[in-house]
Parts: sequence; structure tokens; C-alpha cells
Amino acid sequence: MNALTARTRFSVLDRSRTREGHSPGAALRDTVALAREVETLGYHRFWVSEHHGVPGVAGSAPTVLAAAVAAATRTLRVGTGGVMLPNHRPLVVAEQFGVLESLFPGRIDMGLGRSVGFTDGVRRALGRGKDDADDFAAQLAELLGWFEGTSPTGVRARPAEGLRVPPFVLAMGEGAEIAARAGLPMVIGDLRDRDRMRRGVDRYRDRFRPSAWAAEPYVVISGTVAVAATPEAARRLLVPEAWSMAYSRTHGSFPPLPPAEAVEGRTMTAKERGLYESGLAGHLAGTAEQVADELESVLKETAADEVLVTTSTYDRTALLDSYRRLAAVVNP
Repeated sequence: MNALTARTRFSVLDRSRTREGHSPGAALRDTVALAREVETLGYHRFWVSEHHGVPGVAGSAPTVLAAAVAAATRTLRVGTGGVMLPNHRPLVVAEQFGVLESLFPGRIDMGLGRSVGFTDGVRRALGRGKDDADDFAAQLAELLGWFEGTSPTGVRARPAEGLRVPPFVLAMGEGAEIAARAGLPMVIGDLRDRDRMRRGVDRYRDRFRPSAWAAEPYVVISGTVAVAATPEAARRLLVPEAWSMAYSRTHGSFPPLPPAEAVEGRTMTAKERGLYESGLAGHLAGTAEQVADELESVLKETAADEVLVTTSTYDRTALLDSYRRLAAVVNP
């Protein structure tokens, strides 16, 4: 086993991707079932995501889903990757995490992002505009204030006040700066653009200011990792998501995941083919030995404290096998 990998935590983010021929409810139940398996494999934490109005994603209410995951597991840390803070009042977010932490003490993480929805229609339905993301730093400070009891309103967040729910900032673009100034752990992706990731990590570490929440920088790198018996089988795990991304870029709608064989038999336009092939490239995919070497290289470049694996595919049996094989590499 490689030295850096042995010292690094590995965690899972499942986005509750819907699949052709399966209901959104099945996707949510699959997420809970995967969390149980991930716990037995020794992963550190399990996070769920927030998406609104997306046909291909069932997870629209991450704190609700996190409660189901935490109730189905015993030791696994459970959290959000993330709650999109511009979509919510910080008081309500604090209350929700206060309830989670009260029910499952010492196991809850609060991953926070600044996205305001994929489309104009979703933003209108949420009562938000693109500019609302610009207020993320202030919203973050207000949220943490509810836990610390420093709100100037005189209102108390119950049961959040006085609890310590670890906050993480999902950092894309200027998110690294916000995480550094706030003195919070940072989650940054994706593994396909190593140069951009490394620049973000360096900027975060250079500008980090210790806070009551974190005395020193903590870096979580995030992306797709697919492990199988052969490189070809690992690549097939990537096929459904690569096609869904290509379809969304050409049709404006992010669809449920199709089976790999349906994608491989599909006739694509030149633009679709280019986006699809691009979607297959750059991920950590291969045999256990190949992925182990790639992980060691990435960890050498970034000195990350943790890796958050975000793999999605149609074949849930193959996905679980991938997580088992990865666990054997990183947690033998």
C-alpha cells in the first residue's frame, strides 16, 4: 500500500442519480443502502447532495435524506455535499442541522455550497437569482453565528445554538477564498482538472485564517474513482454519466442514467460524441493497482487530507464492487 494513501481519509458522496426504468424513490433507497455498505467497508463519511428540478437526480432535500442515512447507519459520519446556502434562510439551515446533530450526536457534517440552481426556471421557482451566490460569504457567517449564539436579532436557533457541527465549504472558483477567509475546511473538485484543483488548494492554504471552527487548513479533493477487474470494465462504469452530461450539454436537460450498453449502441452527433468522449477522460479509472498509483500521484500533488469519491453509474452492483475494490486499496 502506498504511504500517502494510507494516511488519507476516504469518503463517499452519492448524488441519488435516477436510472432509466427505476423510480426516484428507488434512487433514494439505493443511496441509503449504499451508505450501509460504505460503513462496513470503512469509509470515513457519507454525504448527499442538493439538486432542484433535475430529472436525473432524486436528492432535492439533503438534510431529510441525511437523516434517513444516519438512521440506517451507526458509526459513519453523515452530511451534505452540500446544502446550497443561497437557496435557504441561514436560520432554517442551522435549525435543520441542529436537529440532525441532536438526533445523531458527533456524526453530522455540514457541507455548504453557493450554487443557485442549473436553470433560470429553477432559480425563479426558488425565488433566487444568479446574484444571490455573491452573498455566500455573508450567508455563511450568519449561519455560523446561529450556532455560536451571536445573531444581533436576539433570536436563538433551537436546538442549534451551542452545538458543534463541522462546516465544510464546497469550493469552485472563488469558494477557495471564502473557505480560507472563514477559516473552514474546503472541498474542491474535480480530479479531471488537476492544475485548476492544485491552484485552488494552494490559494486556500496561502490565505487560510484560523478560526474557532478550524485551527489549520483541511483539504478534501473530490471526483470520480472507478475500480474494476480490468481497465475496460472500469471505463464502462463511466459511460452512463458521461452520456448524461453530454446529453445535458446538447439538450439542456440532465436525464436519468441509461445502461452502458444502450449508450454504446447509440448513434451520436459529432458534438455529442466529442462531449461524451471528453466526459470519459481524466477520471481515476482502472484496476486496483492502476488506481492506487494514480491516487498516490494526486495526493503527492495536492497533499489533500481526504478524498471524497463521487462516482455514479447505472449498474449499482458494479458500483458497489468498485467501492469494495477501492476500499481494499485504501483501507486493506
